[in-house]
Amino acid sequence: MAERVKLHDKEFEKFIDREKIKEAVEKVSSEINRDLADKNPLFLVILNGAFVFAADLLRRYPHDCDISFIKLSSYLGTKTSHTVREVIGLDTNVKDRTVVLVEDIIDTGITMEHIVAQMKNMEAQDVRLATLLFKPHAFEKDFTIDYIGMEVPNDFIVGCGLDYDGKGRNLPDLYKIVE
Repeated sequence: MAERVKLHDKEFEKFIDREKIKEAVEKVSSEINRDLADKNPLFLVILNGAFVFAADLLRRYPHDCDISFIKLSSYLGTKTSHTVREVIGLDTNVKDRTVVLVEDIIDTGITMEHIVAQMKNMEAQDVRLATLLFKPHAFEKDFTIDYIGMEVPNDFIVGCGLDYDGKGRNLPDLYKIVE
């Protein structure tokens, strides 16, 4: 892929290549396989961004599980709105289940705090978080992220499911914005 891409009005430069992403997915996968092999978890994928990570991750999970999806929105352009809007809700019973929330990136933690609280209110037995990317310098909340593929700086990133106003999700490498 190109070293630079233009999406809408912004330039992005290659930041992390697909081999490093593959290693991060393998890391998360092996940890989940170790911890949850006997649990029959529900993997709850947060759309739209996590679909690429989830597909790669779940192809590596050889045990019984269920998979469902919800769609949340908390971004406007390159900035968080600090509010979480549910676009497509959960249609699966989580009571007494081990639920693994699968996210592409956790930055402020606002979205995850919202959905973890929702899972607990719905009486999930255990709620775990799996993310491909984590921005520790943007994180504002106080909860544990169980499975982290890799930490990244607080830059705006596209590719591998992450987008800028709908563009760039299909890029196999990660790109960061050029300011």
